[in-house]
Amino acid sequence: MNESTEKPAAVPDEVWREKLSPAQFAVLRQHMTERPGTSELNNEERPGGYMCAGCGAELFRAETKFHSGSGWPSFWAPVEGAVATTTDRAHGMVRTEVHCAGCGGHLGHVFPDGPQPTGLRYCINGVALDFDAKP
Repeated sequence: MNESTEKPAAVPDEVWREKLSPAQFAVLRQHMTERPGTSELNNEERPGGYMCAGCGAELFRAETKFHSGSGWPSFWAPVEGAVATTTDRAHGMVRTEVHCAGCGGHLGHVFPDGPQPTGLRYCINGVALDFDAKP
């Protein structure tokens, strides 16, 4: 994981509000978290890609998804170069925040308790993702 210092091009909030649902805006642009267990993507099993709901960039692939029991879609690796990380010190904790490298949208957090081969758990808000099924 590389800590990103680059900022994606600024898009005004009013543009994001028109493009995103209220729940997507809250997560992607305001760093909120959806309630655990509420995403239909938790149980998604088909082959395909998980895209950023903000800009459409492919972030994760189905073959890296696993059931973590956390209540959020979890992956052991992103698509190379698709996500960036920053240090999140909110809520009295130090965590690693994951965001879309393309649009900067907040996706979730990454933790060092995932399965091999990476040992990482990308815990991602389902509302921040769109799923594209591949036959």
